[in-house]
Amino acid sequence: MRIALDYDKTYTADPEMWDCFITLAKARGHSVEVVTMRRREWSEVIPEQLSERASRVEYTDRKAKKPHMEALGRPVDIWIDDMPQFILQDAWTGD
Repeated sequence: MRIALDYDKTYTADPEMWDCFITLAKARGHSVEVVTMRRREWSEVIPEQLSERASRVEYTDRKAKKPHMEALGRPVDIWIDDMPQFILQDAWTGD
C-alpha cells in the first residue's frame, strides 16, 4: 500500500508515534510518503530526519494532494490528514 501522511498538525502532532508507525508500515512492505501542501523552499522544507525516515516527501505547492500524486503516477491507497478537504482542494494562497 501507498500511505500518504500529512506533515503539519498530523505528523507534528505526535512525531514519536508517527515514527513508530512509519517504521512498522515500511517493515511490512508499505510505502509511507509525507505529502504536504508546503512549497519546496528553504523556509518550508520538511526536517531531514523525517525525509530520511519516510519513503518519500512530496511538496504540492499548495495544490490539491490527490491530483498531484496521480499526475506523478503514484496514486495513494490511504490518506492520513488533519484537513482532508485539501486532498481534493487547492489551498487559497491569496494571490
